[in-house]
Amino acid sequence: MKKLNTNSNAYIIIYSTVLVVIVAFLLAFIYQALKPMQDANVALDQKKQILNSLNLRNFDDVKADKTYSEVVKEMKTAKGAVYYECNVDGKTKYVFPLKGMGLWGGISGYIALDDDKNTVYGAYFNHEGETAGLGAEIKDDQSWQEKFQGKKVFDAEGNIVLAVVKKVDNPDSQVDAVTGATLTSNGVSDMLQNGLSAYADFLKSE
Repeated sequence: MKKLNTNSNAYIIIYSTVLVVIVAFLLAFIYQALKPMQDANVALDQKKQILNSLNLRNFDDVKADKTYSEVVKEMKTAKGAVYYECNVDGKTKYVFPLKGMGLWGGISGYIALDDDKNTVYGAYFNHEGETAGLGAEIKDDQSWQEKFQGKKVFDAEGNIVLAVVKKVDNPDSQVDAVTGATLTSNGVSDMLQNGLSAYADFLKSE
């Protein structure tokens, strides 16, 4: 019987191919097995972000899921753009998802408005890779997010004026930029302007 030549090119190619197929199969199996858990974690994180924008923070997973079910009454659309109708302490709030670009990648967030559809009730922002201690403060600094509370979205002419600026000229609608993170702050401002414009008709409706 001819001895298998483990040093031959044919053996190496076949061995490598079989190994790659086995590894690919195992990775695909693990991915499929973990996907339901990953999807559940993503959904829970989204719920927590929405609650954060409603100033309902620091819940564990069970409490967050329960509170979300109690507070978020309905997911609706305005011209295809999703928003959430909520009830906090007996008062209607509207939460709008936002997406934009920061210095190093995508940024996102949720802005909650009072039932007048013009006054900010709360805000929460997230990022993919902004610089720690600088741009990342849009997520990490709760006190900065709280500066949005009470700000107005529209001016008297119906223009969207809610913005993040280096120098506040109109405290009714403007928030100070994050120190040392001008480009990220500009990204948040653009995200607010562009994101809320998608809901302009709904926000201006009675």
